[in-house]
Amino acid sequence: MFKHYLCPPAVAAALLALSFFCAGIIAVAPPAKTYEPAFTLVEQYPSPVIARTSPGAEDTEYGFEGGTVIKLAGTYHLITTEMLAGQMWVKTKIAHWTSPDRIHWKRISTLFASSGDFTGKDPRASLWGPMPVYNTEEGRWDLIYVAYRAAPDTKTEWRGNYEGRIWRAVSKQKGYAGIGGPYEDVGVILEPDAHSQPWEGLQGTDSFFPYQVGKRWLGFYGSANTEHLPVEHWRVGLAEAPALAGPWERMNGVNPVNIEKRFIENPIVTRLDNGYYVAVYDTDYPNAIGYTWSDPGDGVHWAAGKQLVVQPKGTGFWADDVRTPLGLIPEGHGQYTVFYTGYQKPPVSGPHRYSGVGFVTLKDAGTGDAGARVQR
Repeated sequence: MFKHYLCPPAVAAALLALSFFCAGIIAVAPPAKTYEPAFTLVEQYPSPVIARTSPGAEDTEYGFEGGTVIKLAGTYHLITTEMLAGQMWVKTKIAHWTSPDRIHWKRISTLFASSGDFTGKDPRASLWGPMPVYNTEEGRWDLIYVAYRAAPDTKTEWRGNYEGRIWRAVSKQKGYAGIGGPYEDVGVILEPDAHSQPWEGLQGTDSFFPYQVGKRWLGFYGSANTEHLPVEHWRVGLAEAPALAGPWERMNGVNPVNIEKRFIENPIVTRLDNGYYVAVYDTDYPNAIGYTWSDPGDGVHWAAGKQLVVQPKGTGFWADDVRTPLGLIPEGHGQYTVFYTGYQKPPVSGPHRYSGVGFVTLKDAGTGDAGARVQR
């Protein structure tokens, strides 16, 4: 580092000439690089690890979708939505599965079950997007999830899942061991109301993931104008709160967040050891997941999204439609696991497609601030 002092113009000019003359001796230090993640595929596990034939999956007519996987003390915990028989995307369960090795899974329990009502009367007809987040202030897990009404579509509206509301439940058991519940509902933290923004539509709030930046909490939430068919955009915005429990308010001036031009769903945020935030999400890019990042201490401004193909064509190509990544899990030595849902190829559930759960191993070849690892 060089210090600069005030001096007469003639002296300054002489010093400048000297610096050019001595260019081979004195060099100005280059500016520090800022971090930019660049995930690459290390290994694609060649088949789904949870599928229709898995013990515990007998009731899943359409498979699995959304949620997240968290690794605690060497055990992987999957909290996800199971899609049951009946009208597709309506009758659901939020379930807890565990694995010691990413490959062999055991169903532990049902955390919540929807009514499956298809008349539009029940605001908890269908349950989705479960996200367990550890609440350090209360020393227990919060489970954030979406509840929808459901009804037959009209000529102009998609009503399969609509008027989504974000529920918060808390684990009755304190400590990290309480991740598997049981959970008790404590109320709705975000819903369609007078504060909904113009880009939000009939779908209501379709996802929510909270993350902490300094002393405040931010949260990605999603929506879509499903009152108009075909649906043109699926977008996300930001809400903020002084605590995980709320109260949550939509942010103005930044929504919708400009990560993707047309489609982004279910972003899950992790904070790296270098302070940067990384979010993985569902994208409409073929056979891929999306990711974006934000600077340390920010969490509001996000880079344009990148796509990473997790189902390259070949012997391990088991999903003809990659759906939702379930979070970013550090595995050491700069590698990460990403679980994701995807519709199996070929279909395995009669006339219906079936969504299994698979995973890939990634490496971050990002530039600047090397050695980034995920903090939980």
